[in-house]
Amino acid sequence: MTQLIARPAPNTPTTPTTPADALGGPWPASARPGRGGEVVVGGVGLAEAAERFGTPLYVLDEAEVRGRARAYRRALPHAEVLYAAKAFLCSAMADWVEQEGLGLDVCSSGELWLAVSAGFPAQRILLHGNAKSPEELRLARRLRVGRIVIDGPAEIARLAALVAADTPQKVLVRVVPGIAAGHHAAVRTGVGGQKFGFPIQGGDAADAIARVLDQPGLELAGLHCHLGSQITSPEPYLLAVDALVRLLAEVRERYGVELPELDLGGGHGIRYLPVGDEELDLAEFAVRVTDRLAVRCAEAGLEVPRLIVEPGRAIAGPSAVAVYRVLSVKHTADGRCFAAVDGGMSDNPRPALYGSPYTVRLVGRRSEAGEARVDVVGRHCEAGDVLVRDAALPADLRPGDLLAVPAAGAYQLSMASGYNLVGRPAVVAMKDGRARLLIRRETVEDFRLREVGR
Repeated sequence: MTQLIARPAPNTPTTPTTPADALGGPWPASARPGRGGEVVVGGVGLAEAAERFGTPLYVLDEAEVRGRARAYRRALPHAEVLYAAKAFLCSAMADWVEQEGLGLDVCSSGELWLAVSAGFPAQRILLHGNAKSPEELRLARRLRVGRIVIDGPAEIARLAALVAADTPQKVLVRVVPGIAAGHHAAVRTGVGGQKFGFPIQGGDAADAIARVLDQPGLELAGLHCHLGSQITSPEPYLLAVDALVRLLAEVRERYGVELPELDLGGGHGIRYLPVGDEELDLAEFAVRVTDRLAVRCAEAGLEVPRLIVEPGRAIAGPSAVAVYRVLSVKHTADGRCFAAVDGGMSDNPRPALYGSPYTVRLVGRRSEAGEARVDVVGRHCEAGDVLVRDAALPADLRPGDLLAVPAAGAYQLSMASGYNLVGRPAVVAMKDGRARLLIRRETVEDFRLREVGR
């Protein structure tokens, strides 16, 4: 049953606010301070939502999602923008990005099924991934997915065997341009020596292109690359344009074919901290990349291909806030303070995987105490289960308090696990002073129901 919170909610402002009241990045644009230490997102108090829906809780600001999708359409009016579902996907998110004119990029049959079941047009979906199963390729063909990204040699023959020449499948070939970009070695996918794509250097990309062109059932629409994640400068994308246009020119010279599409992937970085943290400037990215593409194509005597970009984190990340309840506060003999909350690495593995930094704020009460340095830790049996290190929080922090972590919309719930059989949190959408449950909390009964014998 849908649960709603209607305005006015306790501790939320009853008078209009102005942009000057906004908390600023990395919080959603709608985030405002409320009475009694409350924080209001989408017109709803986070503490009120936590009381109604429980914690841990992920609060998703629908207006922020839609606004960020529209910003991409405005900045890149002649490009195709695909939302990268791997950042976070649910039926409501699929609805919102589809209604705002974006396509969808999916990496598995699960993401594909959910999107199509939610009514997302299959022709506006791109499927990629480095290890697509035969079943996934058959499903993509049955659903008439718009494009499939070829990521390895085996996929060429496997996909060609599923396709008749009179119903060709549009494909892109994923190439590796040899450009290192991204916030951590584990997400730098534009360099050689890793599992994705066909390296340009050494000729693997050229060989893959030739094999695809030899298949009458495969229509080679263009080239694809993805450099990495949390990239905050346009420079790596400009280098990728240079490398890919050179390859497009080689394809034309060898085979007399001009490919009409060029997909630069995503990886657009966002702010996680209020101070000293960079993000990709979308307007600068759009101008510089489109200008560079036009110049390089003119130099090569090529028609300018249609640009495709795949933002995920940049749309979902700043649109959500995670809310936790403090379970214990521990002071150690060496002067450290640990605040343990009711979530942790099972709903946000990024700090443990990548050392990712976050900011955190007390919500739901106002404190007059001084500031203390606190490590906000999770409830799991791992010393590395730390959500926020050395956070500035009130010195009187105590069990029962609520803590809110912004920039929580990407690669948290999408990578969530069932470690210690702790269920994944609920997701609530905020809009115009109302909150509705999108995803219910996972329970112990959900885990038990997966068992079929003993």
